[in-house]
Amino acid sequence: MAQAAVHVAPKNILVFGDSLSAGYGLELTESWPYLLQQELNHSNFKVLNASISGETTLGGRQRFARLLEQYHPAIVIVELGANDGLRGFSAADIEDNLNVILEQINQARAKTLLVGMKLPPNYGEPYITQFQNVFPRLAAKHRISLLPFLLEGVGADQFQADNMHPAASAQPRIMTNVLQALKPLLR
Repeated sequence: MAQAAVHVAPKNILVFGDSLSAGYGLELTESWPYLLQQELNHSNFKVLNASISGETTLGGRQRFARLLEQYHPAIVIVELGANDGLRGFSAADIEDNLNVILEQINQARAKTLLVGMKLPPNYGEPYITQFQNVFPRLAAKHRISLLPFLLEGVGADQFQADNMHPAASAQPRIMTNVLQALKPLLR
């Protein structure tokens, strides 16, 4: 007796970020989102990377609704804000833009992993603190998961020549950071 094969549609994990998630300067197969898909290959999750190098929170806010409609993600990994911070944009504007994105995810009934960033010390303590506080404040407000710092544990020697973008050697560590924060959402 032949049994009908049951096909279960994969649950989409949408990676929505900037060059740190787009794999700037890397081969596609070296980027942490690609490595995450490899790690999840025997699960019912499909990683879709909609990250764009140079993306800001405002740019992300402007294009996010279309991506939600297109991909219907079960989980969204939001990794935005680094470019805003490096350009000295207002922490209040960064928070407002991220807040709109997080509200849209909530309305779509998807789970969220918000990824925080840190700025170099030359931006001055007041601004650095304002910037870094945006991420935990939004995570608490929306009751979502937070990865405090994407690049935790990445060594100074694991960056490309620009000293801003992680090299291929750093990508497995970044993927592990994301996966550890993501695990509770995969249940």
